[in-house]
Amino acid sequence: MIESAALQKYSLFGGLLTEQIEKLIPLMTQESYEPGVDIITEGAPNDKIRFILEGRVAVVKKGIILSEFGEGDAFGEMEVLDVMPSIATIKTLANTKVMSISNRCLREIYKTDIKSFSLIIMNLARDLSRRLRRMDERIADIKRQP
Repeated sequence: MIESAALQKYSLFGGLLTEQIEKLIPLMTQESYEPGVDIITEGAPNDKIRFILEGRVAVVKKGIILSEFGEGDAFGEMEVLDVMPSIATIKTLANTKVMSISNRCLREIYKTDIKSFSLIIMNLARDLSRRLRRMDERIADIKRQP
């Protein structure tokens, strides 16, 4: 299993103390995927936030690659936060290892350690905000082209 010190470098765990992360590790699951596997399928339910330990994935919407994520990036958070079907497919581009936290585990964290829960949600919000800013810039760049 992964050590808490290794998780502290990921933005999802920013601000969490080693002791807090150690309490979270038993609630997480490690998953491994070969290249070309759909981890999440557009339109399907998803109840897990995953973050990449190693490897690379593509975010695919209607057959178009919107973005690529690598080590440290999280995905699946939109469906966990708004409980809607997956907006895009997440396809592995290489051998990929992820850690996942299910919606059920997030509720457990909320009940047992509200400070850790709050930091995780704040970190997710920051990551989503950064991603939204990047997408806004990409759209603006496209619209500026003649």
